[in-house]
Amino acid sequence: MTTSTTASTTASTSTSTLTPTSAATPVAAASAPMKQTPAHAVVNHDLLAMMPTTARRVVEVGCMHGALARAHRERNPGVHYTGIDIDADYARVARQACDVALDGDIEQFTPPAFNALFPSDCWVFGDCLEHLRDPWRLLRRIREGIAADGCLVTCIPNAQHWSVQMRLATGLFRYEDSGLLDRTHIRWFTRVTMIEMFAANGWRIESGVARRLPQQAPAALLQGIAAIAKTGGADVAQAVEDAQVFQYLFKVVPA
Repeated sequence: MTTSTTASTTASTSTSTLTPTSAATPVAAASAPMKQTPAHAVVNHDLLAMMPTTARRVVEVGCMHGALARAHRERNPGVHYTGIDIDADYARVARQACDVALDGDIEQFTPPAFNALFPSDCWVFGDCLEHLRDPWRLLRRIREGIAADGCLVTCIPNAQHWSVQMRLATGLFRYEDSGLLDRTHIRWFTRVTMIEMFAANGWRIESGVARRLPQQAPAALLQGIAAIAKTGGADVAQAVEDAQVFQYLFKVVPA
């Protein structure tokens, strides 16, 4: 798996070192309905590079305002591009960049609506699988319907990142509007469980990219992670390496 230092495509890409306090500060409960991750116009170029320029019919789940759709269509003008977003306002904007932009929860699509997304030969999940209740089932359903020469490309945040481990260790595991602790995340994955998820649902990894943020982990923290890994009988070097990755990107094909 190659490594990239490209910044995250989320609206807020920075992580900060948290200083443990002796007394926790109460956090007010949210009084308004939970909002979706704020839309942005940043193109994930690592994900874009994984999308075949020969793709005939692309389906992107979590298309936001269509930034990736617009970028891909510049490289592949003949593609038919379908965008899907759970936020109706986002999908409305995305219609300017997609051939079709649907608003709705992909996991709640009726069988006829879901089947209408095929034939298709490239599915895209840019920071989206972690927002689903049962991504395993959805991956399996796509595998059953995708073209034999098709692929699925995805970007997934790494729950093993050192900043998450530090917040767990200090008790400051607080949800945020975006990033690794996005309050709309339902599922959490590490490199190991991402690989297991694809393998268990009929996919083979063709390529992968490990993305890091410019901010480096404190050396003492990495030493602590190494100590935990050693105590748990895990591969120490691999645990330290995985703790420095912010996101993993994969291109998978039918196994």
